[in-house]
Amino acid sequence: MATSALPSIGLPDYAELHCISNFTFLTGASHPKELVERAKQYGYQALALTDECSVAGTARALVAAKEQDFKLIIGSRFAVRNAQGEPWLRLVLLAQNIEGYGNLSEVITHARLAAPKGEYRLLADDLAAPKGELAHLRGVPDCLAILLPDYDADPQQLRMQALWCQRVFGDRLSIALELPLRHADDRHRGTVAAVSEQIDVPMVATGGVQMHTRQRKPLHDVLTAIRLSKPIAECGLELSPSAEQAMRTRMQLAFLYQGERGKRALHRSVELAGLCQFSLDEIEYEYPSEVVPEGMTPAEYLLAEVYAGAKRRYPQGTPEKVLKQISMELDLISDLGYEPFFLTVYDVVKFARSKDILCQGRGSAANSAVCYCLGITEVDPDSGNALFARFLSRARSEPPDIDVDFEHQRREEVIQYIYEKYGVTRTALAAALITYRTRSALRDVGRALGIDLGIIEQVAKGQAWWDSRKEFAERAGQQGLDPASPLVQRWAELVGELRGFPRHLSQHVGGFVIAQHKLSRLVPIENAAMENRRVIQWDKDDLESLRLLKVDVLALGMLTAIRRTLDMVDALPGRRAYYKAADKLAMQDLPEGDEETYDMICRAETIGVFQIESRAQQSML
Repeated sequence: MATSALPSIGLPDYAELHCISNFTFLTGASHPKELVERAKQYGYQALALTDECSVAGTARALVAAKEQDFKLIIGSRFAVRNAQGEPWLRLVLLAQNIEGYGNLSEVITHARLAAPKGEYRLLADDLAAPKGELAHLRGVPDCLAILLPDYDADPQQLRMQALWCQRVFGDRLSIALELPLRHADDRHRGTVAAVSEQIDVPMVATGGVQMHTRQRKPLHDVLTAIRLSKPIAECGLELSPSAEQAMRTRMQLAFLYQGERGKRALHRSVELAGLCQFSLDEIEYEYPSEVVPEGMTPAEYLLAEVYAGAKRRYPQGTPEKVLKQISMELDLISDLGYEPFFLTVYDVVKFARSKDILCQGRGSAANSAVCYCLGITEVDPDSGNALFARFLSRARSEPPDIDVDFEHQRREEVIQYIYEKYGVTRTALAAALITYRTRSALRDVGRALGIDLGIIEQVAKGQAWWDSRKEFAERAGQQGLDPASPLVQRWAELVGELRGFPRHLSQHVGGFVIAQHKLSRLVPIENAAMENRRVIQWDKDDLESLRLLKVDVLALGMLTAIRRTLDMVDALPGRRAYYKAADKLAMQDLPEGDEETYDMICRAETIGVFQIESRAQQSML
């Protein structure tokens, strides 16, 4: 019997140029890594990560792209408002080169700083005005622009939007053709194609991707409900009508974009991807130059300050052991080119000491003879077994990390010194990415599913992060729900998917990123919740993969307590006779070998003693 064969359709080349991750908070339903891996699996030529007015997820996408040997394009999506502040059009900007990335970063910074934390405001005049703050960014040079038409858009309105974009972006503009398999796909295709031909702007196929697999549609609905603060049942048309915002195979794309126009739209995606040659690896971080006196190199100045500090630390002569340690550390610092980093930290500490603010470097920095000689730490390398390799190593690509604690009531003076020295355009705090943990995911998913708030709280209180899905169902059963019911099973499944998702960006407790030039050309800056605080869009842990260094300026209440104690002891009668070495009592003047104090510590009588007052520490003692 003869069989009818399906028509043969070749798999087209394709690059996805409109894709958001879960760093478009409470909207995207997939991690950047998942999106990159799926794009590679489907044989895409490239993937553009275009989160909403953000590049916060690009560092993690870059790591995944390197692992997959896959091309990642850096971009962002924007809702542009008219002069009255009303939403007018949506577009995607893609960085073609490092200059384009810097311009994209500055546009994001401008839009974010013009609005409260978590929001942005980008006006059409910001991108088109011939003068003003963003005059040098008119048309966002070295960036490709893709106009995103509303679904089933009014032809006249779309034409006006396209003409405006054409005036602003010129031949770098394309019009997106997205086909979500809805009722008006044919009419939408015809409208976009007509406007494209009328004003001679090419169409490009894009997917408007918000999840790497269709299986994430339930989680996508939950995120929508959380964002709207409503149960899913009340979200109505706010929910996506289908799972067509998932990544599509090239076979699906071939069926959707048939005919000459469709093939050209697919081919245009690959052409645009080929025009984008920027990689985040090209970012070159430069340290501030102010910390080095004119006429000296960073290496010369660090060498001079370290040996001058050694003379102050060891007035009777620097021990041979310490000299060898200093020489080894300076050689390693020189090989890795980190002299400016140590000098930047040294400059901050030197300011604090000039203002009589107690400070102390801690962590692995305590093993550094260089930090001891610079006054960053008070731990004498001659009194212990220094292990600088734990702090800095040729074998590891990790940058150095020095945490410096300051009196908590006076840290603001140090922060203001940094702002005054470098200016708000060259420094900002690192971000701290807040992610969903078990209990927060359990609460938000439960509310989205419409579960009684009392039941949610009782289940959440007894839930631990290591509990299994079975234990979760048992706790739900204890509150009157059927553990085997579809509702409880879906609740448990969605909690597992949401756990680890980004929730929002917060400010790091004190990690400053300081640049030689405008920091906003390296990474976008946005407002923090605290007044007069700004944060960059990369999480503190992502800075290492991009080799950006931060200076940790932290607050420690115990240093304030020590300061008050020193002042109190300093005022005692006869104090000067006991401490003859100093006009004012300092930490290094305190006597060593206080046997009574150590005996108390051994008995675990450490209530109120910093870092050894917890029950676990007392048991160890």
